[in-house]
Amino acid sequence: MAHRITKVYTRTGDSGTTGLADGSRVPKDSPLIEAIGAVDELNAALGVLTAEALPDAVRDCLLDVQHDLFDLGGELSRPGH
Repeated sequence: MAHRITKVYTRTGDSGTTGLADGSRVPKDSPLIEAIGAVDELNAALGVLTAEALPDAVRDCLLDVQHDLFDLGGELSRPGH
């Protein structure tokens, strides 16, 4: 039987903000958070695609794009980048 999590504690409360890599906080509905989520979702979709049978050249290109998207997500999470 699976274990069900019924309570999650973040120790920061929920003031409607989320933390960035530098420790600063922004509203959860910030365009920045939307952009980070969009980059992450695209990266996940490409990951699913690379699980399919693809020509090596296509797979290599997609993996390069995934690495770039991962880097972009990290840069977005640091204000000033």
